[in-house]
Amino acid sequence: MARIEDYAIIGDLNTAALVARDGSIDWMCLPRFDSPACFAALLHTPEAGRWLLAPTDAGARNGGNCTRRRYRPDTLILETEWEVDGGAVRVTDFMPVRDDAVDLVRIVEGLSGEVAMRGELILRFDYGRVVPWVRRNKHGISAVAGPDSAYLTTPAPLKGVDRRTISEFTVRAGERIPFVLRWAPSHEPEPRRIDATKAFHATESFWREWIDQCEMEGQYKDPVERSLITLKALTYAPTGGIVAAATTSLPEQLGGSRNWDYRYCWLRDATLTLQSLLAAGYTDEAAAWREWLLRAVAGDPSELQIVYGLDGARRLPEAEIPWLSGYENSLPVRTGNAAAPQLQLDVWGEVLDGLALTRAASPPGTVDTSWDIQVALMEFLEGAWDQPDNGLWEMRGPRRHFTHSKVMAWVAADRMVKAVRTSGLPGPGDRWASLRRQIHAEVMTRGFDEELNSFVQSYGSKELDASLLLIPRVGFLGHRHPRVAGTVKAIQEGLTDDGLVLRYRTESGHDGLPGDEGVFLACSFWLVDALLGIGHAGQATALFERLLTLRNDVGLLSEEWDPRTQRQLGNTPQAFSHFPLIHCALQLHHGEAHGSDTPLRSPKHPEKGTDQLPQQAISESGPGTDHPAPRKRPETSR
Repeated sequence: MARIEDYAIIGDLNTAALVARDGSIDWMCLPRFDSPACFAALLHTPEAGRWLLAPTDAGARNGGNCTRRRYRPDTLILETEWEVDGGAVRVTDFMPVRDDAVDLVRIVEGLSGEVAMRGELILRFDYGRVVPWVRRNKHGISAVAGPDSAYLTTPAPLKGVDRRTISEFTVRAGERIPFVLRWAPSHEPEPRRIDATKAFHATESFWREWIDQCEMEGQYKDPVERSLITLKALTYAPTGGIVAAATTSLPEQLGGSRNWDYRYCWLRDATLTLQSLLAAGYTDEAAAWREWLLRAVAGDPSELQIVYGLDGARRLPEAEIPWLSGYENSLPVRTGNAAAPQLQLDVWGEVLDGLALTRAASPPGTVDTSWDIQVALMEFLEGAWDQPDNGLWEMRGPRRHFTHSKVMAWVAADRMVKAVRTSGLPGPGDRWASLRRQIHAEVMTRGFDEELNSFVQSYGSKELDASLLLIPRVGFLGHRHPRVAGTVKAIQEGLTDDGLVLRYRTESGHDGLPGDEGVFLACSFWLVDALLGIGHAGQATALFERLLTLRNDVGLLSEEWDPRTQRQLGNTPQAFSHFPLIHCALQLHHGEAHGSDTPLRSPKHPEKGTDQLPQQAISESGPGTDHPAPRKRPETSR
């Protein structure tokens, strides 16, 4: 089985496929990210479905892995090359941006000499459980089972062997042999066939035109652009929602049970998403995400969830798939997510912070049509902020008074006060300002441990939590406050493994789960941001550049990293890892390039109103201040 870091992603802005270094597509869900998989070898064996396309004798070289691979510059088109005895070959994999059908295209191209190739298509619908009925036709094959149908078109020879479709052929220098796999509902006619070469050029043009909007320059331009393309690949275009990852049940500990379905949209990502997209100049994507957010949260504010479906669906029942053995025997394999109905009070703050961010980035005179929803959310939070909850990390143990949850309740009140006082929106600004002071005072008293000289995970505990690194970023305290420096130091000394940040210590058992997990990559990026804020630019840069080395060979990050095995862990590619990468790169670049007092601007088009990240939420001079004091560096709300 391939390592998690051996996979690259291709996609059509509706779903995605994971391609391993050996030329096998081991994961793809059709027709959406959250649909059942037709290739599920990632979580089992090849019998659960895969599509291998590689040289026949590649297995004798480097364990079958390719000689080299890359994305074509500025695209999501993957090129995988092998050099074998007798010649060299390239397989180009991509998915054209969806119009009226799902297409997965693989083009075999001879580079030199001649190379014997082997293709092995194993279609298994419903996560490997359903074997389709396959028929030949003059263009290739068709496969049908229940609601699904698929069609493979190719000039290469095909034959059926042991419920697999095998293709054996030789490719010579200069030859190009296409394979196109199309999907459609089984009750509909076969979708139109596409020309693989024309589809390639159209797909290449789409991605290059899209990334050309990026307004990042400097030494971190390449990792930022690859992260942006990855985030775009995780976008469900029909609604604007962005999934947390393309996969389910990739483990946080190899062989363990911390395996979750991440093919949904989390509200906790809202502000990070908007920050990254707006800072890089992607106002259309930011607007689409904001509209998804507003549709998802509409309704009774007491019923706000932490996670929703691609279209804003609320019911995401968690279930196990017993016929899959799990990635490296990590069980169970899950679909759905039981954390959806948890009480996580921080999400009210995340939503109101995100909407404040887009309001600040809107052109002057823009009417905030979502204000009534924001007021309703705030009114609910006024009566609920002092309750215990499950916290940012979706703890499945008893509810507690998590410090981060209280800080985000403060953020909610703070953003609403600023909306009333600086944007002239109607609301009880004085009442919310009083609540803001109350929450701040309580967190400073009950959420801080004098002996540790640090904020703590929950009131009265001695445990640290990586979310505490966000306290200055959201404006609760300025970076120059001594309690911020104390917390950063405590986390560096007590919540790291090999210099990288854990979410929290699992040994306490408070999360209600067995086993352990790796270091959480987003949290290490938060440490970069915090170090930069407290004036440790050298440490921040060194840590950031180390984190860049944890990306795989095509620039992708999963959720976690195992310092002992030096392997990626968790679902992949992980949006929550790529968001802060973009943020930190921008902070480091603009701090170095333009001086510490320069706002974070995008360099290409300074006349555009959305090119500056809003600074409305940050205060160095203490809580409740509506106008930030001068600061050493540009800061943004989460």
